Amino acid sequence: MREFIIGTDWWTDCDDAVAMRIAARAHKNEEIKILGVGINACMEYSVSSLKYFFEAEGVFDLPYGIDHDATDYGGTPSYQKNLSKLSDSNFSNFDAMSAVGLYRKLLSGAAGKVEIVEIGFPQILSGLLLSHPDGFSPLNGYDLVKEKVSKIWMMAGKWDVQGGREHNFEKTSRSRNAAEIFCRLCPVPTTFLGFEIGVSVISGGELAHDDLLYKVLCDHGSKNGRSSWDPMLMLMAVIGDEEKAGYNMTVGKARVDAATGENFFDEGDGMHAFVTKKHCDEYYKNAINERISSTRGI
Repeated sequence: MREFIIGTDWWTDCDDAVAMRIAARAHKNEEIKILGVGINACMEYSVSSLKYFFEAEGVFDLPYGIDHDATDYGGTPSYQKNLSKLSDSNFSNFDAMSAVGLYRKLLSGAAGKVEIVEIGFPQILSGLLLSHPDGFSPLNGYDLVKEKVSKIWMMAGKWDVQGGREHNFEKTSRSRNAAEIFCRLCPVPTTFLGFEIGVSVISGGELAHDDLLYKVLCDHGSKNGRSSWDPMLMLMAVIGDEEKAGYNMTVGKARVDAATGENFFDEGDGMHAFVTKKHCDEYYKNAINERISSTRGI
């Protein structure tokens, strides 16, 4: 079974929650195995709300890591607070280990290769690449990733133009620097799904009104659905094949300007690829809605 580590900003937007339902159901159906989750935007209720969400989806005992320094992204998402209120657990951000440490622990303990799915900011991955040997592994971060990671799937960038700017890469100086480091150093294949792919695909608007995910979308102000950046990336990763998931690929080398967050792509030989859609938006909307349906799997 393919093993995943998932990174998320679990921030003010709700498309992360739609993506996490896809991941949770794939885990329960034994399509994938989630080894752990890293949170790369630190809000008061980040860990407690995400833990409750996964447990409400029937996925228990996941280890959670967080970037405790990532307090500079702002926002006060009501869905996090409301999810946390539903939990009878006292588990908080302070009970989670550092995300880079968690990634090192999970990778070093994995029997085979692991895939990483990133639907948030890139500083955990850049921190992993720059990390030093520790009690989990004698390898530095670059060598650990090269040895234990088979593929990275990332929602980031805007690839329909050179010099595109997208939230996950350009939000803060931390994310801009991390994006530059990641694209320059990462030694394993990475597929990017960009802003332009998910913005016009609106999913989640057909959920039952007593569904917890519907309540999350309502808290965000998206009761009729939300742009599908993160769920499109997650579903592509779960399927495990860009073409089977309905995308064309452009292969080459991605780079990011650390000062501006602008992304560029040089086609040709390289470890990177970005995707474009083969089908109309309705195709991807229906694929996501079928996966997250309130009645699926009940």
